[in-house]
Amino acid sequence: MKLTEILSDDLIILPLKGQTKEDTIKEMVDYLYSKKKIQDRHKILKAILDREKVMSTGVGDHVAIPHGKAEGVKDIVALFGITENDIDFHSNDNKPVRLIFMLVGPPDKTGPHLKALSRISRLMHKPEFREMLLNAKDPKEVMSIIESEEEKCFEI
Repeated sequence: MKLTEILSDDLIILPLKGQTKEDTIKEMVDYLYSKKKIQDRHKILKAILDREKVMSTGVGDHVAIPHGKAEGVKDIVALFGITENDIDFHSNDNKPVRLIFMLVGPPDKTGPHLKALSRISRLMHKPEFREMLLNAKDPKEVMSIIESEEEKCFEI
C-alpha cells in the first residue's frame, strides 16, 4: 500500500494550529470528519487517545504517528500535518513534534494498517526527507515530496 493511495492534497494540513498533543489530535480528527473520511468522530478520537495512553506515538526526531482502529471508518485513512509550533508529544527522545501522520482504520484491516505504519516509519526515519517536508510551502509540494521518496525507497 502506497501512502499516495491513502493520502492526497486535501488530507494535508499546513499548519496545524493545536498547542497541545490532545488539541492537535482533536484538530486532525475533526478535519477527517469534515472531509467525510470518517463517520464516527467520537469513536475515532477515543481510539487514538486511548492508544496514546498506552504509549506515546511521538516516535522521535520531531515526528508523531497517532493512530487507531475503530468502527466509524470504512477503510484505512491517512492525514498529514505540520504544526505551527513545537508540540510536546512525550516522544521517546523528548524532542518536540512538528511532523504528524495520523492513520485510522477499521478493526478488520490490521494488515494494511500495519503496512501503512511501517511505510510511514521508514520514510520519516530519513533526516533529509523530514527537512524537505518542514520546508514545503503547500500540500501539493508535500504530496510531491512523499511520492518522490516512495519511488526511491520502495518497490512500487
